[in-house]
Amino acid sequence: MPIVTLVSGGLDSTLMSLMAHEEGVTIAPLFIDYGQLSAEREWVACRLLHERYGLPEVTKMDVAGYGQVVPSGITNPSLRINEDAFLPGRNLLLLLCGAAYAYRLCADAVAIGLLNLTFLRKAEDIIETTMGRRITVLAPLIEFSKTDILQMAAARGISDTYSCHAGGARSCGKCVACVEIANAKKERR
Repeated sequence: MPIVTLVSGGLDSTLMSLMAHEEGVTIAPLFIDYGQLSAEREWVACRLLHERYGLPEVTKMDVAGYGQVVPSGITNPSLRINEDAFLPGRNLLLLLCGAAYAYRLCADAVAIGLLNLTFLRKAEDIIETTMGRRITVLAPLIEFSKTDILQMAAARGISDTYSCHAGGARSCGKCVACVEIANAKKERR
């Protein structure tokens, strides 16, 4: 039975999917366009990475209207990319979309990148209430620091991921994702 992996073309989700694949877990990768500025670049990176590493083809779910109706710095270029980055309910939306897809596939779990463990357990309860059955939420990288993740990705030769929230051709260096990766790279030195 597959697990749904929420993928973005970024470092965390690519590593998570590759680790599951290495362990012989059947994955059903799902990319969610919630209206993020980086959606097109993420989608391109996601497909390229899955093909390169022999991972299953990615399914795309479009809920872009969410980011248009509930704008933030990661969905609206007129807002500040870092200071206005908070998008209310984003992680719950991602998990709900992933769980609905898992339900459709008769899968028992959905995997997501780093998140708060308390949130994950509460999300499982909400998903069970809304879907009538338990779908486990997995966060296989939750115990690792971003520095650890960079090291694990480097050991597997993972490259060409896209993690910038601004959506430009080059990393902006200012958004939360860029700053987090830059800080982790400094720690590795």
